[in-house]
Amino acid sequence: MSDRIFGGIGLALAIFFAWQATQIEASFMSDAVGPSTFPIIIAVIMGLSSLYFLFKPDPEPDWPSAGRLAEIGFAVLVLFAYAQLLPVLGFVISTMIAASYLSWRLGSPPVQAALVGIGTSVGIYVVFHLVLGLSLARGPFGF
Repeated sequence: MSDRIFGGIGLALAIFFAWQATQIEASFMSDAVGPSTFPIIIAVIMGLSSLYFLFKPDPEPDWPSAGRLAEIGFAVLVLFAYAQLLPVLGFVISTMIAASYLSWRLGSPPVQAALVGIGTSVGIYVVFHLVLGLSLARGPFGF
């Protein structure tokens, strides 16, 4: 039943998305295929995927217990807090805290989770900021 609900919602979103894509006005500088082609392709793929869930659903899943659902909800709150603290603490510190917590909740021991958080944060900073030159949120320490 849950797959069919998911498929129905996905199909409704795909139809709405395709309709909205047809409402895009082409500017005088548009290319040969027009601005709505790519969104319509995405809507078709999403619609076909949703139809699969409607007509060939999986057996009913085993839903997690209330405690596990609460833990998943708290992980979502941590990611929300990460997005809010990013401009305040900067990329390196915010990512280190979020990655450490999530790694710990996924089963790493606390010290190893802290090392994973530090490694993830510094590694992404090096690749995206220092190597690729992309701008990341600066924290109180300038990085």
